Amino acid sequence: MKLEKIPQIKHANSGNFFLLAGPCAIEGEEMALRIAETILKITDKLEIPLIFKGSFKKANRSRIDSFTGIGDEKALKILRKVSETFEVPTVTDIHERSDAAMAAEYVDVLQIPAFLVRQTDLVVAAAETGKVVNLKKGQFMSPESMKHAVTKVTDCNNEQVMVTDRGTMFGYQDMIVDFRGIPTMRQFAPTVLDVTHSLQQPNQSSGVTGGRPDMIETIARAGIATGADGIFIETHFDPANAKSDGANMLDIQYLERLLTNLTAIRKTINTF
Repeated sequence: MKLEKIPQIKHANSGNFFLLAGPCAIEGEEMALRIAETILKITDKLEIPLIFKGSFKKANRSRIDSFTGIGDEKALKILRKVSETFEVPTVTDIHERSDAAMAAEYVDVLQIPAFLVRQTDLVVAAAETGKVVNLKKGQFMSPESMKHAVTKVTDCNNEQVMVTDRGTMFGYQDMIVDFRGIPTMRQFAPTVLDVTHSLQQPNQSSGVTGGRPDMIETIARAGIATGADGIFIETHFDPANAKSDGANMLDIQYLERLLTNLTAIRKTINTF
């Protein structure tokens, strides 16, 4: 994947890591624009290439009464407005083959959720749109096995593909990050570390996923130190009241300090 080919990407030649960041789900226009504006001010200051993230639909929920979205087209139009307002590329996840062509009309990067990355028809549908494809490594998959997921995209004559590690299941209710996987997957495609999802604590008896946001900086620092090309962070002004994944999201008030520290580590890494 060539970062500079992503539409409207800024600071592609800064030598910094790139960032996929935004709320877990699009809850409304005002919140999306406010979060995007805040992130963009920070990333412009630090010369971090930014792709704004927001799910237009949350299809993989534990409970039937969990929030799944505000309406597909409504949320996708908000993502387009974010892109047009701030001249920033956007990414959203898709869950069905029919989502690929629909979402491709609105966003620049199509993300395959970790639970679905082995679904060949879904991966191929995303690749055939010609958009950048972000493949999330399944919590149940080895880093080495992601080579085959990448090949599904490149065999569709689409070289714009990245891989994202979001942790590996550890028992029933916890996740761990095997940092050996980052250099392994970088042999196949640019590799991103999804910091916030790596700190989830899934399968709680309440049906609501828990998390360890207090460990965000620890995991993010290790990701940069082990050579991650990009970092994925979900962030919100009020994580406690977010409609999805609030337990592991970063309070946006801490984002600038975190990214400043990660940028300093990246500059050091670049000297080796």
